[in-house]
Amino acid sequence: MANTPQSAKRARQSEKRFAVNKARRSRIRTYLRKVEEAIASGDKAAAEAALRAAQPELMRGVTKGVMHKNTASRKMSRLSSRVKSLG
Repeated sequence: MANTPQSAKRARQSEKRFAVNKARRSRIRTYLRKVEEAIASGDKAAAEAALRAAQPELMRGVTKGVMHKNTASRKMSRLSSRVKSLG
C-alpha cells in the first residue's frame, strides 16, 4: 500500500500505463498471429499483406517502449524470410 501521496499517484499512473502497454502488446501479437496464420495457410499474397500491416505496429511498439528495437527487428526479419520462402 502506498504510504505517501506521491507513491499513491505513482501507483495510479503505473496501473494506467500497464493497461495501455498491455493493450498495445496484445494488438502487436494479434498482427503477428495473422502473419503466422497466413504463412501456415501457404498464401503468399495474404502473408505479404499481413506482414506489411504488422510492420508499423511492431515499430510503434518500439517507439512506445513496449518492446526493444532489436526484438522487433528480429521478429520482422524472421517473419519476412519465412514469407519470402513461400511459394
